[in-house]
Amino acid sequence: MSIYLLDLIQDLDRGTFFKVLFRATLISGSVFLVFAWGGDAIFTDILQVQFSSFLIFGGIVIFIIALQMMFTGSDAIKKMRGGDPAHLSGSIAMPFMIGPGTISASVITGTTLSYPLALAAITLSLILTVLMLMVLKYAFDIIKVRNADLLERYIDITGRASALLTGTIGVQMILQGIHKAL
Repeated sequence: MSIYLLDLIQDLDRGTFFKVLFRATLISGSVFLVFAWGGDAIFTDILQVQFSSFLIFGGIVIFIIALQMMFTGSDAIKKMRGGDPAHLSGSIAMPFMIGPGTISASVITGTTLSYPLALAAITLSLILTVLMLMVLKYAFDIIKVRNADLLERYIDITGRASALLTGTIGVQMILQGIHKAL
């Protein structure tokens, strides 16, 4: 996820970045806990769709994001998210934190663990993610002062390599959705 937030890590001051990240985490955590609690029934009973349809569509979305990242770099993410700081938390939460993979993981976590354990697992995962992103922001702010050009090249290469992996995950989700539908 850090690759998809790099433009914010680069452009926002530390305080603003942490506020936006905290709000996005609260939004995401709420959604994850609802899916852990409601499970597959949210798809079949409430939304009236098969979970496999969600996997296929989610895989397509992830694949498209990966293609955009591959060919245009981090500008693709900036264009998708928009530039309005007032709405950054929601646009980080969806689709970068709340995505088909994380919703699937929440459903599985809620199905395999008791709700209190699922709550603890999801909360711990979010806390660790936020802490890692905070450390990344601190490191970036220190490194950019000394090695801005080198850092820019590294970010571009890392982003495009990440796009390869992300696209592969998108294709895998499509295949899983098709397999489950059959």
